[in-house]
Amino acid sequence: MTPIHAPFDRWDPAPLSELATMFSNLDCHWWVAGGFAIELAVGRPFRSHDDIDVLLLRRDQLAAQQALAGWQWWAADPPGSLRPWTSGEALPHGVHDIWCRPGPDDPWRIQIMLDESHGQDWVSRRAPRVRRPISTLGMTSAAGIPFLAPDVQLFYKARAPRPKDEEDFDMVLPLLTKRQRRWLVDAITKTYGPHPWTKRLEA
Repeated sequence: MTPIHAPFDRWDPAPLSELATMFSNLDCHWWVAGGFAIELAVGRPFRSHDDIDVLLLRRDQLAAQQALAGWQWWAADPPGSLRPWTSGEALPHGVHDIWCRPGPDDPWRIQIMLDESHGQDWVSRRAPRVRRPISTLGMTSAAGIPFLAPDVQLFYKARAPRPKDEEDFDMVLPLLTKRQRRWLVDAITKTYGPHPWTKRLEA
């Protein structure tokens, strides 16, 4: 989460069921991301969450305004500061986070994250040479909720793991396939260099 300071840091994350209802009619890809994506991969809740994230491709960013019509949308532009995101405005590269709430006196409910793409490929905003087909970027829960594949989510968490990121890694590691492990090791090495997670992924 982009660090935003009080009075703008009050959160009440939307339940997964509510989020799925709001986004299910969009005619584009979307995925639950962050810690909730890891929980969906594991198949059960195992920790608390400060927020809830939805990933969209930048080319589909205005779908967030469609899904959350009537809400307030604030872009982290520049990172660390919030400013209103106006209807129909295309956010530039470098702006990746949008905070959303029903009204001015409500807590934040959903964070939208924007990622890059090229044709049919997802492209990491942190390392453009890290990419994969968009069709492989996510998975679907038993309840029909799309979520970011755990290897991709762990790739983002690997930059500077916090205790909750380490917990997420520990919980989902036994469930990763050999292909997911290989992709994650390669992506982490290309982007971050030597990393304590890679040895465990290769074990």
